[in-house]
Amino acid sequence: MKLIRWGNPGEERTGVIIDNVKYDTSSFGEDYNEEFFESGGLKRLKEFLKATDGNLNIVPEDVRLAAPFARPSKILCIGLNYAKHAAETGASIPAEPILFMKSTTSLAGPNDDIVIPKDSVKTDWEVELAFVIGKKASYVAEIDAMKYVAGYVMHNDVSEREFQLERGGTWDKGKGCDTFAPMGPFMATVDEIKDPHNLRLWLKLNGKLLQDSNTDDLIFNIPFIVSYVSRFMTLLPGDVISTGTPAGVGLGLNPPLFLKAGDVIELGIDGLGEARQVAKAYAQS
Repeated sequence: MKLIRWGNPGEERTGVIIDNVKYDTSSFGEDYNEEFFESGGLKRLKEFLKATDGNLNIVPEDVRLAAPFARPSKILCIGLNYAKHAAETGASIPAEPILFMKSTTSLAGPNDDIVIPKDSVKTDWEVELAFVIGKKASYVAEIDAMKYVAGYVMHNDVSEREFQLERGGTWDKGKGCDTFAPMGPFMATVDEIKDPHNLRLWLKLNGKLLQDSNTDDLIFNIPFIVSYVSRFMTLLPGDVISTGTPAGVGLGLNPPLFLKAGDVIELGIDGLGEARQVAKAYAQS
């Protein structure tokens, strides 16, 4: 299944994509949240779709797409997890996964504007494969790890490099600004993706291809990441873990290049769709 959420911020409804058509599943009566994933919601949704037998309203084409799940308890990210990306930033290959968090308030829809923070001059892009936890996970064995994955989603791990690297402390302050985690257009359940470790992912800035790689360049794969992270914290259903970005970020270019108002970012991952975001200057509300 391909899960979507749609509608204005704060008024999102649920839906699915079947044969490239978006259908409204509001009558299912549940949001795609922690309780949904924890209580077998994917199975119930599949049964609901079978029972309705296609008798669902079609979602208007011009409607806003939200992140394909409700705000999770955690958004976790793995840093420097592509060999070529580590090389472009001058970093050594990590001995263990570098783990950081994005604030859950950074979650945004796949085509929402990216707001360049106040006083920012180094806002950057990072196309990433992310996955969603399907059930509570703690001290998971690597051999069992994929049983805990509910699905996959595309993520632009937007990053403010000055805040991240030049302001002291951990990376989190450069990762969690509002709109810095656009996800979607949909969440694909695990049966939709044959091999998550062999997916092309790419990103264009103003039409120019800057990131073009494959998840086969991951240093730490998904089973290892699930097992590793679950040693340090309990993962809850609906939690999102983003697996890192390949080479081609603005920080790694010579000279470095960062987002400015009006820039257009387009990105895609095999089997997980495409998204388009426009950079917008911060404006006091």
